[in-house]
Amino acid sequence: MNHFARRSAAGGAAVLAAAGLLLAAGCGDDDKDNAKDTMGSVTSMIGGGPTTTNGAGATTTGEGMETTTGMGTTSGTAAAGESTTISTPDGDITVSGEVYKKYVAVGGATSPLGVPEEAQESGPNGGEYQDFEGGTIYWSSDSGAHIVWGEIREAWEENGGANGTLGYPTSDEKDIPGGKQSDFTGGTITWVGGETTVTPK
Repeated sequence: MNHFARRSAAGGAAVLAAAGLLLAAGCGDDDKDNAKDTMGSVTSMIGGGPTTTNGAGATTTGEGMETTTGMGTTSGTAAAGESTTISTPDGDITVSGEVYKKYVAVGGATSPLGVPEEAQESGPNGGEYQDFEGGTIYWSSDSGAHIVWGEIREAWEENGGANGTLGYPTSDEKDIPGGKQSDFTGGTITWVGGETTVTPK
């Protein structure tokens, strides 16, 4: 058997094994991490560079990054390039520049951000942002690229977002005792015990 045929046969067996393990693992929320770990382990056995798979069906393979999701395929060069285009039901969407670098750094389509929902847009003061399924990446030359999501994002947008007094994010969401916090050029938003607090500077 030649090299390709051996890899294909081994890959087919690994995929079947993964499918069996995923079915055995169940579909509950508590089992998603176990299924993700199982798929990641099995797909890495197939070969062809580093591979990760998330519970939503997104797969990223190494070097010439090609990401397949339930929504389409992404292609680009993860390390060297500064953009990628992702096919979605709404059409092809490009992620580029500093937003792209942040997107790749956190795991791209395999991260909680998922795939982009719309094209990158200009923000105030020369900044940029792009909405993804799970949150938004905002970038400005003064603050860098940071992710805003969940209850903190809702409170930030209610206070004007990047155009408001809080301005651009200066940190990603971080853990604090009892909750989460994001810092902004004009203040801080915390989420503790289900309560969101906006603290301007």
